[in-house]
Amino acid sequence: AAKILANLIIMGSGIMARAVVQAYRQALANASKSGVAQETIQNATRRASKVMTEQEARQILGVTEKSTWEEIVQKYDNLFERNAKNGSFYLQSKVHRAKECLESLHQPKDQGTAT
Repeated sequence: AAKILANLIIMGSGIMARAVVQAYRQALANASKSGVAQETIQNATRRASKVMTEQEARQILGVTEKSTWEEIVQKYDNLFERNAKNGSFYLQSKVHRAKECLESLHQPKDQGTAT
């Protein structure tokens, strides 16, 4: 009796697995027909390519428009290290992106044409 029960469970799980795969394929086909998949990809691309504004970068680092590049780097180092030790990777990446944003604004003024 136990052997029959085990066989039934194995056959039933195989049938369920095939049904799930078939349902997934059908859902993908329906999504591509309705354009939902394409819209989702476009939204994800739009979100990923969003550029950080100067104001957002200054808020993240806690600096003003009058702050020098040295002050910005000091704030960046402090926040980056703090998030490296006990913060989150997301916050650490935001701090890094904020520095990159402000760096593009400050470096040409401070360093001239040296690259």
